[in-house]
Amino acid sequence: MKIKKAPHILVIHLKRFKYIEQLGRYKKLSYRVVFPMELKLSNSSDDVDTEYSLFAVVVHVGSGPNHGHYVSLVKSHNHWLFFDDENVEMVEEQTLQTFFGTSHEYSGNTDHGYILFYEGLGGKS
Repeated sequence: MKIKKAPHILVIHLKRFKYIEQLGRYKKLSYRVVFPMELKLSNSSDDVDTEYSLFAVVVHVGSGPNHGHYVSLVKSHNHWLFFDDENVEMVEEQTLQTFFGTSHEYSGNTDHGYILFYEGLGGKS
């Protein structure tokens, strides 16, 4: 597949669940994914790189796909906001690192970035 024009909004869905045949069910994957605040995609068709900036993250909180809760972090006016139902609070950018996942398979942290939203910079996209 070839994408001729980069989108203005780029959505990346991280695979956080896997069907385990031996168990007969899905398992949450907690592997560490360090998602960048800035992202550059190379375009081979016209040799122009498209730059993106992270502006939102959907986080799955919970140990499995059949239960849990979704929260989100959204960048607005150069500040990150954490949304959990009716609760909204301002957080520091480094807070996003807590949602990268872990390098340990059985960690107590079940809050993992799941869907990433990037916005194109500079009107090139």
